[in-house]
Amino acid sequence: MTEIQRPGALYQQVAAAIREAILSGEFEPGAPLPSEAQLIQRYQVSRPTVRNAVATLRAEGLIEVRHGKGSFVRSDGQPAVTIERRVSRTAKGRFTTPDGSEWDEAEVTAYRSRTTRATGQLLGLDTEEDLFVCDRLLVDPASGTRAMHRMLTPFAIAADVPVFGEAPGPTLTAAYEIMTQVGHKLWWSETVRARMPLPDERSTLRLPDATPILHVARVTHGTNDRPLLLEELRTGADRAELAYRITADKEPARRGRA
Repeated sequence: MTEIQRPGALYQQVAAAIREAILSGEFEPGAPLPSEAQLIQRYQVSRPTVRNAVATLRAEGLIEVRHGKGSFVRSDGQPAVTIERRVSRTAKGRFTTPDGSEWDEAEVTAYRSRTTRATGQLLGLDTEEDLFVCDRLLVDPASGTRAMHRMLTPFAIAADVPVFGEAPGPTLTAAYEIMTQVGHKLWWSETVRARMPLPDERSTLRLPDATPILHVARVTHGTNDRPLLLEELRTGADRAELAYRITADKEPARRGRA
């Protein structure tokens, strides 16, 4: 039995004591949390107090609830999957992405939409510009990690390459090849940020409480640096990490002073 003798609401005191037990390693990562009855006995408090304390720790991300199994201390292990963000090209001119063939497509949905302020800025368009959108729900068969992939194509691009307007549209690597075939020399820019998920993202990705997502935005650029496509990848930050191959760019030649 651990006696609670701290300032603050009683459930906060219990939450602090459980937190210390987790951080000290007494309650190990991945292990089940003691039952409500055991926590009531340990801290000599009521059931509502224990439930409020556990809810606090869930909100902090220290505890996760597995439906039908109970509460567990969140694991601090390595991510379940490493997502390579490299784009390669074979000797025959085919584009490949390292994880392109390893993820299963659980769902594919194609529809028309319009640019938002954020997507319009990335695509060099105003807001409310017409887009073709293809959403794919991807599942890593080895770990069960889920990712949401979205490809947004401006109508102006689809007008030049009609296949982009046909549902569900080309796959990612096929899109790169088509753009090259119509004369574009491609390069890519990418940004990554962490944020808390929206309700539909949390449900689709099956995220535990208090889990942020990695939101990756990649723009495919073509001739004259024109933005051609926008890809968005969203996945749980507790399940995945991103890996990049970095090479040194050549600095532009400096002009001599007159």
